[in-house]
Amino acid sequence: MALALRLLLLGAAALHGGCSRLHSTRIYNTVVSEPGPGLPWYSAVGYVDDQLFVDYTSEKRRVEPHTAWMARNVDPQHWDEQTWRARRWQAWFNASLNTLRELYNHNKGFHVIQTIYGCDLSEDNVIQGFYQDSYDGRDFLTFDKETMTWVAADIGAQITKKRWDIEIGDNQRWKRYLEEECIPWLRSSLEYGKETLQRKVRPTARVSDRSSHDGLTTLSCTVRGFYPQDITVTWLKNGESRQQETYSEGILPSGDGTYQTWVTMEIDPKIKAHYSCHVEHESLLEPLSVSWG
Repeated sequence: MALALRLLLLGAAALHGGCSRLHSTRIYNTVVSEPGPGLPWYSAVGYVDDQLFVDYTSEKRRVEPHTAWMARNVDPQHWDEQTWRARRWQAWFNASLNTLRELYNHNKGFHVIQTIYGCDLSEDNVIQGFYQDSYDGRDFLTFDKETMTWVAADIGAQITKKRWDIEIGDNQRWKRYLEEECIPWLRSSLEYGKETLQRKVRPTARVSDRSSHDGLTTLSCTVRGFYPQDITVTWLKNGESRQQETYSEGILPSGDGTYQTWVTMEIDPKIKAHYSCHVEHESLLEPLSVSWG
């Protein structure tokens, strides 16, 4: 999956995954060849879980916190230092975009570099750090922190890989950040914003039906108002999961800081069976079950 698509999926969770919480820090950099209204030629945004906590653009040229809990707990000098770093990144990305356009013989039109780096922390303290980037929506390079080398996605990226692999000092700094610095920052952020980031809000579920094609009936289970976003929603037939027969609309923000989702399944109403919507979420002491009919 290209990085561009991953950016569009920011904040989405696996609907049928487990309910143990995964916390994360993500930093996204985007540079475009043709900026426009609302699309500066360079921007950087940082997220803790699903919360935007910092941003920088080539228009405002200043790193600023985006949450009260981050602004309240971090010294203003930190944002001055990050602004200095962001301006250096901005100059570097400008040169990189020109280099890639020459490398791929792209002299005109809209082109974009996107990078994402950060770390994940699970409840059982499994830690992962990563860095990867893309050019025009296609994977370009990924950092292998074990070998401190770069993995190229195509022949064009091989040229950059060879140049970056010999930058031992830079690669050591990336490894140190991903393995030693990112998680402490994430832990501190989770403590600063614990009232938001570590809260648990119970979902509500409602089932409905509508006529479908060929005499079939579509069952729908609407689940709303839950936080965090990781949730498992399945239809059961006579107590057995019918996950392979269900269709999910994905997990979407509700607009009030919680999430919502829909899961549907087609059935033959002539076949007598008991259908129920089964919901698992970490806010629930036991699964929520809502029967149809």
